[in-house]
Amino acid sequence: MISATLRLTLVAAALCATPAYAKKRPAPVPVAAPVVVKNYTAVDRFYSARKNATMWVSNREAQLALVQLLREAPIDGFTRGPGLATQVEAAIAGAQGGNPAAATTAEHLMAQSLVDYVQSLYAPIPGMTYGDNWVRAKAPSGESILAAAANSPSLASHVRTVWNLNPVYAQLRQAAIEEAKLPGGGQSARLALNLTRARFKPPSNRFVMVDIASARLWMYENGVPVDTMKVVVGKNVSAPDMRTPMLASVMYYTIYNPYWHMPDHLVPNMAKAALQLGPVKALAGNKYEVVDAWSANPKILDPTEVDWKGVLAGTASVKLRQKPTGANSMGKMKFPFENGLGIYLHDTPHKEYFAKSDRTLSNGCIRLERAADFGSWLMGRPAKPEATTAELTVPFPQGVPVYVTYLTALPDQGKIAWNKDVYGWDVTPPAIATASLGQ
Repeated sequence: MISATLRLTLVAAALCATPAYAKKRPAPVPVAAPVVVKNYTAVDRFYSARKNATMWVSNREAQLALVQLLREAPIDGFTRGPGLATQVEAAIAGAQGGNPAAATTAEHLMAQSLVDYVQSLYAPIPGMTYGDNWVRAKAPSGESILAAAANSPSLASHVRTVWNLNPVYAQLRQAAIEEAKLPGGGQSARLALNLTRARFKPPSNRFVMVDIASARLWMYENGVPVDTMKVVVGKNVSAPDMRTPMLASVMYYTIYNPYWHMPDHLVPNMAKAALQLGPVKALAGNKYEVVDAWSANPKILDPTEVDWKGVLAGTASVKLRQKPTGANSMGKMKFPFENGLGIYLHDTPHKEYFAKSDRTLSNGCIRLERAADFGSWLMGRPAKPEATTAELTVPFPQGVPVYVTYLTALPDQGKIAWNKDVYGWDVTPPAIATASLGQ
């Protein structure tokens, strides 16, 4: 017989074992699975859009073309090229066994290598001032680079010519590659330096290139130079800086019968004449006038009210312009383009300068040997400045890019012409110009 004490113990144990009376514990808080965010690249998006269809792994000719391009890429300034070429070759070898993952890795690596190389070609030119967004250095997107490659009739041919930015760059690059094969690399280093200054992609089939080192200008249409002429460029003077800077911009119009705005560094000479001869006589001789601003319709000021002693001493300033005349330093035509430095192309009455071998003679602007011929090409009709002393603005049918660069190595009838380093920029590269220059 169970004792009362034991009976109570068994009942209590039974009650504790019953779920209804068991002590409830809080349910565990569910742990959320970690969120994995994939950073999709242009290559990922490109292959996703084409449902992962390949274009490299089964195209041996294109593979070889890409590897060669990357091996040569340091001549284009893309120093990562040879290292990427080695990676591409290893990835191609790894995909030979038929492993789908290895094939995908190789495919994406080759695509990314092409994107990286092409985008590097569009880096801003060191020392170049960009004055118009139309010609501003801007790399194409990865998707557009790959789309162009995929849509080309031959991927291998596309890769072999993807570096062809403009005719000058193409010829300099070929010469640099040939020089690199010579003992010690020949002149490849100097050619590579010049390639950096020729690395521009014109957005139009018509463009102008001015070379400071040789003091020449070329007009290009559809990749072919259709005319060339001598120019006069800035003096090799650094204080004040009269050297013509490297520029990229767009010309939209010409000005017939332009005024000449006297550069600040020449004003003290006029101040001396004004103090010696009297301001009215000094200015009237060459048809100068004092204005309140560089604008289309400035206020003409009385020269007798100018503090010429202060101008000479540098404690006062004055703006002088020369009326359109036969002696005007602008000549009969002026070709402005935005650059923020007061630099433009223009005619000149001093045709004797073009007979000189050294044409670093201006105050910074670029003087044209045949301004009327240049204007006719830009306008598509004969340029004929009207017989009037009034300024006249004449627009072009379309904007024309202009590149002012500095080439001490220049293609010339299938060969390379070596120009004198007139500004010393092969040794000490120029900084981006910031100050207004002159004519």
